[in-house]
Amino acid sequence: MKLDSYHPTVATILSLISQHTMWHEIFEHKPVRTSEEAAAVRTGYSLEQGAKALIIRVKKNATQKFFVMVVLAGDKKFDSKKVTKLLNAKSIRFATVDEVTQITNGVQVGGVPPFGKLFSIPTYLDVSISAQDKIIFNAGDRSLSVALSTKDYLQLNPPEKIIDVTDDTTK
Repeated sequence: MKLDSYHPTVATILSLISQHTMWHEIFEHKPVRTSEEAAAVRTGYSLEQGAKALIIRVKKNATQKFFVMVVLAGDKKFDSKKVTKLLNAKSIRFATVDEVTQITNGVQVGGVPPFGKLFSIPTYLDVSISAQDKIIFNAGDRSLSVALSTKDYLQLNPPEKIIDVTDDTTK
């Protein structure tokens, strides 16, 4: 595998995993943007095991605004009302494409890995991910996924908090 053909974040994540000698699987595949597209090319893994990383802009008041990462299972829908309440925010919104690009040093939307720590933003993990034995995620590029045990993922990227951020009307 030629790492130089991928976004540099891929090498950073693989190096982090190797330093800790953690079990992992690497999947090179056609570019994917959505959890559903990703699940279709990740043989042996379900949509539920896919960890999708969302970057959210939080507005606490007129002057206090910041970004956080929310990670949830690929089959779940994000509940903005729950997140607004849990973060004690005035309002929240998804980061724009330009904001995501700036925060992640050029990682494309759809390729953002669930490692807020790499981008100096706090990570909030949904219970739907913490319940999985293994997770799989795009590792900084839409064409490369990495599977990792959830326990190891939590060691590499400890979340601020494990919370329920999903819409209860979805499966």
